[in-house]
Amino acid sequence: MHFTSEQRLDDGVLEREFTLGEIPGILWTPESATPAPLILLGHPPLGLRKMYPRLVARARHCAAEGFATATIELPGSGDRPRWPAAEQARADLRRAREAGEPISDEIIDALILPLVDKAVPEWQAALDALLPLPEIGGPVGYSGGVISIGVRLAVVEPRIVAAGFFAGSFVPRAMFEEARQVSIPLHVLLQWDDEGNDRQAALDLFDAFGSKEKTLEANTGGHTGVPQFAGEAAARFFTRHLK
Repeated sequence: MHFTSEQRLDDGVLEREFTLGEIPGILWTPESATPAPLILLGHPPLGLRKMYPRLVARARHCAAEGFATATIELPGSGDRPRWPAAEQARADLRRAREAGEPISDEIIDALILPLVDKAVPEWQAALDALLPLPEIGGPVGYSGGVISIGVRLAVVEPRIVAAGFFAGSFVPRAMFEEARQVSIPLHVLLQWDDEGNDRQAALDLFDAFGSKEKTLEANTGGHTGVPQFAGEAAARFFTRHLK
């Protein structure tokens, strides 16, 4: 891991950009309470620069609760190299939406499964690099982003002890079997009127999770209409399980 920039935000949070090989990332650490538990901030594959305002807002809220946070650029996003199969899947998705057609399982699989296969080992490599830092103490949580990435991480990464998922992205059918293997505590947020999300699939996925402790919080509103109190509930969830 190589830190490439550093700045202190006005609330005392230290923000450092880093590279891990060819993967860009950002680490935020609170002014106090070190070593701090770590929350990995997932995000959609729109690029770190585009997502930065929302990511830094989440990071600052977490820092106020005493958590360090980190994120990395997803494969095929931002300035990272594209790969043709993913670009084709995105084009097929756009065409289906423009034609008003249902999104087929084949499109969802092509869009999500390669991303999960590529992204999860990179998140694990980021953990390998982050956890030895003196300001990071663990344990580790995962929050938000593409839900299928979170599901895979919850199954294969024992250092993650709790996860907060946002049921707002496509889920391949193969991920339901993996969901049955998840055993860590979960807090799942569902926007009831999310125009781009299959509500029933999200409910079925929640039902499939094997965790003994799992909470579903559903609120009215679209994809970007998450109420503030929902974020506060997620913060309390991580406080219970990471502190």
